[in-house]
Amino acid sequence: MYSGAAAAAGPPRRDFISVTLGPEEVVGVGGYNNSKAWRRRSCWRKWKQLSRLQRSVILFLFAFLAVCGVISYTSMGEAWKSITNKSLNEQRTEQEIPGLKLANPAVLPAPQKADANHGDYPELSLQKPPKPPHVRRGPSNLQIKAPRRDMRLKTRHDAVRAVEELIEADKVEKTEKSIISWRGAVIEPDQSTEPPSSKMKEPEKPSSVEGEDQKEPVPINERQLAVIEAFRHAWKGYKDFAWGHDELKPLSKSYSEWFGLGLTLIDALDTMWIFGLKEEFEEARKWVANDLVFDKNVDVNLFESTIRILGGLLSTYHLSGDSLFLEKAKDIGNRLMPAFKTPSKIPYSDVNIGRGTAHPPRWTSDSTVAEVTSIQLEFRELSRLTGDEKFQKAVDEVMKHVHTLSGKNDGLVPMFINTNSGQFTHLGVYTLGARADSYYEYLLKQWIQGGKKENELLEDYMRAIEGVKKHLLQRSEPKKLTFVGELAHGHFSAKMDHLVCFLPGTLALGAHNGLAADHMKLAEALTETCYQMYAQVETGLSPEIVHFNLHAQKGHKDVEIKPADRHNLLRPETVESLFYMYRFTGDKKYQDWGWEILQNFNRYTRVPTGGYTSINNVQNPSNPEPRDKMESFFLGETLKYMFLLFSDDIDLINLDKYVFNTEAHPLPIWMPA
Repeated sequence: MYSGAAAAAGPPRRDFISVTLGPEEVVGVGGYNNSKAWRRRSCWRKWKQLSRLQRSVILFLFAFLAVCGVISYTSMGEAWKSITNKSLNEQRTEQEIPGLKLANPAVLPAPQKADANHGDYPELSLQKPPKPPHVRRGPSNLQIKAPRRDMRLKTRHDAVRAVEELIEADKVEKTEKSIISWRGAVIEPDQSTEPPSSKMKEPEKPSSVEGEDQKEPVPINERQLAVIEAFRHAWKGYKDFAWGHDELKPLSKSYSEWFGLGLTLIDALDTMWIFGLKEEFEEARKWVANDLVFDKNVDVNLFESTIRILGGLLSTYHLSGDSLFLEKAKDIGNRLMPAFKTPSKIPYSDVNIGRGTAHPPRWTSDSTVAEVTSIQLEFRELSRLTGDEKFQKAVDEVMKHVHTLSGKNDGLVPMFINTNSGQFTHLGVYTLGARADSYYEYLLKQWIQGGKKENELLEDYMRAIEGVKKHLLQRSEPKKLTFVGELAHGHFSAKMDHLVCFLPGTLALGAHNGLAADHMKLAEALTETCYQMYAQVETGLSPEIVHFNLHAQKGHKDVEIKPADRHNLLRPETVESLFYMYRFTGDKKYQDWGWEILQNFNRYTRVPTGGYTSINNVQNPSNPEPRDKMESFFLGETLKYMFLLFSDDIDLINLDKYVFNTEAHPLPIWMPA
């Protein structure tokens, strides 16, 4: 019923006929014949069928591609021209400088052969340092430009011969003498330029930061000669057993790799220049020129590679004026930039410098506060030299962000910061030791580097020092040594890392630059404490960590050492602070303390066949348990600061013209143009 009614009510049916015409019916009326004329008419017909908007879009795309092609052609032409010019310049450099024209000739000859009678470690027989001849120190001036050499070259060559004769004579006499062995961590803005700007000017060239007046060089002394001898002994081990590798293993006569980038060699470049070791420097420079390659599939730590490699290359460039080191610095600087590609702009800890990728550690998305805030001196200087603002902009953003964060305690910062959120993590724990130490150091040093005008940096530094005084300072018993402890969720711990011994030097540097006078008083007290961390130990060497006694106990010293903390890694921090204190006060006791430390390093860590080793037990003089590893900072920092400590020449790295990075690589303070 329903279907029939629906059919009756529906519309009438219509029938259709379909007709298909083959090619033969339409050829005569202009059908498809595969001719070029037909194809042109067909394309034109299709073009006319397009809307006006569609045709406009297509025409715009063609025009855009044409413009891009012209620009690409121009850029490729400029790049090719630049490469050609660079190649010609390098050829001219090689013709003019077969190895390198050094601004500062060597003081001492090549390393002496290892003494065949030394025997096995730890029975180390060590030669006595020769008495100083009346010679001139080399280099006489540490300049960014090569100084005038003609008036002093002959004198220094005579000095080399005199020192060689003394060393050879001393070798003959050493068996008849008692053994001496040595050890082996008012503001003036008108002096400055404008504060760093995101708008970079033309690239800076190395220009002398020394005064125009050329002062007579200060004679090298006996203690400095002892440091040079220690360096050469360490360098001999590295050259013989670990050349081009990261770190020497002196006991097994082998090496260990961290990044595979020759860390020890790069860390020691400016040390050799300051010591005047021309032959060793030239040899190391050739390795940098021919063998140092950053295009490799390897993960590096952003912080460590910045302070050691980038800092070392920039410093050596400034001291030598050799553009090779600046080119290498630009290369590694660019390869580290992917670390800053994070949601918060707080950089990742690790970068693959070959693949251009970065990532946090496998176990966390946090970076340590010290690491992300202690790369600024180097990247800022790289921007100043290259004219490329990206380096400075990246690290300045980090500091500005940290400046605004909550979670601080009277200027003291936690140890960790999240790379995703940009917020501090693990709140409530405050230390000036590992993971936080150099944050405080770089607040002051960036302020000095940039001309004392970046007030946020100074404010954060001053607030932090007040926080240290309020929360972390205590006195030990029985000698009432002032020390810096740690605070964990309101509970004070009398634990102090050797790393904290950077602080007295930093305080003294601040006082020298016009900050509060009580900073120098605190620096003096803390330097005494850091020295006692050596003097109260059986070997005369400090452990990695000490705990101070807060209550007097019969038979107990101020310093207590736990079994897990009694190792020594040849760290520089105490010697660093001794250098600053002597430079600013002239008190000879700081030199004497440094000399004791040098003697004990050589007595307990020197390996006869070359090199120095970390030790596991500073409390056991008969067997300090060598670890078979020489850290790169022993040559880059410890011996450098020791040499500067023993010098009476304030122009040997003038602290009004240079600022040291946290790896002891001096970078110039930005002076007025």
